[in-house]
Amino acid sequence: MITEYHPFPINENGHLVIGGIDTIELVEKYGTPLYVYDVSMIRKNARSFVETFERLGVQAKVAYASKAFSSIAMVQVAKQEKLCLDVVSEGELHTALLADFPVEKIHLHGNNKSLDEIRMAIKYDIGCIVVDNFYDIELIEQVTKEYGKKVNVLIRVTPGVESHTHEYIMTGNEDSKFGFDLQNGQAEEAFKRLLNHETIQFKGLHCHIGSQIFETDGFKVAVDLLFEELGKWKERYDYTPEVLNLGGGFGIRYTKEDQPLPYNIYVEELVKSVKGQVDLLNIPMPEIWIEPGRAIVGNTGITLYTIGSMKDIPGVRKYVSVNGGMTDNIRPALYQAKYDAVIANKANRPVIEEVSIAGKACESGDMLIWDLSVPNLEHGDVLAVFSTGAYNYSMASHYNRIPNAAVVFVENGVDKLVVKRETFEDVVKNDLSYL
Repeated sequence: MITEYHPFPINENGHLVIGGIDTIELVEKYGTPLYVYDVSMIRKNARSFVETFERLGVQAKVAYASKAFSSIAMVQVAKQEKLCLDVVSEGELHTALLADFPVEKIHLHGNNKSLDEIRMAIKYDIGCIVVDNFYDIELIEQVTKEYGKKVNVLIRVTPGVESHTHEYIMTGNEDSKFGFDLQNGQAEEAFKRLLNHETIQFKGLHCHIGSQIFETDGFKVAVDLLFEELGKWKERYDYTPEVLNLGGGFGIRYTKEDQPLPYNIYVEELVKSVKGQVDLLNIPMPEIWIEPGRAIVGNTGITLYTIGSMKDIPGVRKYVSVNGGMTDNIRPALYQAKYDAVIANKANRPVIEEVSIAGKACESGDMLIWDLSVPNLEHGDVLAVFSTGAYNYSMASHYNRIPNAAVVFVENGVDKLVVKRETFEDVVKNDLSYL
């Protein structure tokens, strides 16, 4: 049976429902594999961050990290919810521009920004560039002089905090490809270079300690370390920050083992920590920025698959294959990520066995779920995998020349195709003949 930690109901036919629509009707209309997002949940998640800042009376910006899932439709929803937007490439910026997202609310990130990316950002007058290294500074200086413009920046620093997460997604510890290190003086060197700069408006600091974080202690330690440095800068240079960007990484629930905090708790603890440090230094409260991505879209999405072959190895396991896998969800292979799922057309039937869900890619490691309790299965049943709204479509590939899946938005009983299913012609459209 569907478990209580997934927010999707079951209708009278025993079918899983999302956004007021029977998932089996969606499969009949759009096919599988199919990404489906409940837009009302996206709005609820976004508002939980925004409204908590408003309730606390703190000046803040909530920027949707579009790397989690970027499409024109998604950016339009972010615009409707009055969010800011993080982009890390020309492609994500181009998507934002096509969606008519307010350029002054766009922030450019990245550890290896190209000259073209910085030119595009400054050409369109985006709101802020997060400076990640000294090469960034050189390129921004070149382009601002070239265009005769000024640009707002934050310095990204690595505070040396190791978040409790998978080692591949720890980005705030000292040994990281991201940002200026606080401990070895690089951050202060960058600060001195940007302070009172002719064309670069230095607004403050940025840090991001990791992803899928279920506690607030790491954020508190990061705030303490940031203000330890800011205290030195106040004493030496009489500097106080306008902005403090504390990143994202707020966890979501993938399985019953995950116990994320309500989003308002993260915000309340961040604000409390910053206020405490501000009072100690006797400086004005900076504007607080955060960058939730997964936390806004992760639990709002499901992926629907059709069950195909089954292989029962007595005494070992039963493999159940679906018509997707690592091409539409690389995270189990990349991070050993775990997911929960249900048979969407038999969602209220009693479970009778445990199976392993395999993808169709030609890789032994293409396994979506190793142990899933299911009812009696038949070829053609529909599997619904939960919490696939973040880093699934974004990381999709054409391995084995498999076309990318379609994306459907549902809201209050209305469904809308927002990304078309790729065709075989789409897959080969850039191929050129050698003969």
